[in-house]
Amino acid sequence: MSNNSNPDNQASEASTEAKRILTGIKPTGIPHLGNYVGAIRPAIKSIQNSEHEAFFFLADYHGIIGCYDPAVIHESTKVIAATWIACGLDPERVTFYRQSDVPEIPELAWILNCSCAKGLMNRAHAYKAAVDINTEKADVDPDQGITMGLFGYPVLMAADILMFNATHVPVGRDQVQHIEMARDIAGTFNHRYKTLFTLPSAVVDEDIPLLTGLDGRKMSKSYSNTIPLFGEPNPQISSEKQMHKAIMKIVTNSQLPDEPKDPDDSALFEIYKAFATPAEIADMRAQYAAGIGWGDAKQVLFDKINDEIAPFRARYEELMANPKELEEILQMGANKARRHSRKQLDKARRAIGIRPLAKLK
Repeated sequence: MSNNSNPDNQASEASTEAKRILTGIKPTGIPHLGNYVGAIRPAIKSIQNSEHEAFFFLADYHGIIGCYDPAVIHESTKVIAATWIACGLDPERVTFYRQSDVPEIPELAWILNCSCAKGLMNRAHAYKAAVDINTEKADVDPDQGITMGLFGYPVLMAADILMFNATHVPVGRDQVQHIEMARDIAGTFNHRYKTLFTLPSAVVDEDIPLLTGLDGRKMSKSYSNTIPLFGEPNPQISSEKQMHKAIMKIVTNSQLPDEPKDPDDSALFEIYKAFATPAEIADMRAQYAAGIGWGDAKQVLFDKINDEIAPFRARYEELMANPKELEEILQMGANKARRHSRKQLDKARRAIGIRPLAKLK
């Protein structure tokens, strides 16, 4: 973080009163149950009955940093947009847009690049991890295979945030460093040119559960152990049946029915807790102690999850069958976003000296 004495920066700190919340969603896969519990549900819940401004965007430019399959980027954008809307995100209430539909963002990223210290980027966790992998190999350049997209990722993320002067950015703990970098980048610009950018605050919810996947490891696309939220597009198998089939594959131990089981050592119970009430959790704990069979426990888990997810399916399938409606929603969001971004970019350009030489009649 920059240490500067510009008193104007004190006014740029995130306000505790009027919040502007910004959330980015990278379109690089099919949403699963872990995404729903860890991001979708809490994000939507956080803005319900709230007067705070909220910006949600599909981070497709971030997606191409590590995904080189155009079909995946395109299809994931469609699936993820449909998922968030089906799960309750109201595009009338929030500004919901596709990053690539706001051209002011990459232009601001370049402006920020020109005042961002390279040394700051050298300390980014993702870049350091990639370099560490290369240095463990013989006769390999430390930067082999590392793109400028990966290296400069935090600057683009800063542009996403600072373009809208977001005050609060919900992130996982592994992303906190990027918010700190955005603050550093904003502080440097404010000190060098003009106080223009709000210093954002990271919001980390420690109470959000991290779900275990089918194999006992953290639920993740990279482990291929996820439970699909609405399933892979497959007309032969309904999304409900796909979810049921996945839950029945969750690995358990060899204990027989009627044998007491430890709920705190069960992935089934851990996932159940993310959907059940305290009373239901206590009842299920008692059933484990009484020796509920694994098949029955899986069925109970499916029924509990399905009770919450089933109401969203019809809207999801409707949107997936009508991409024109999705595109209209995203374009409406882009128009709303650009009302802010055009003004903010103009201020940034003028601050650095890029402005008309004279007024023309």
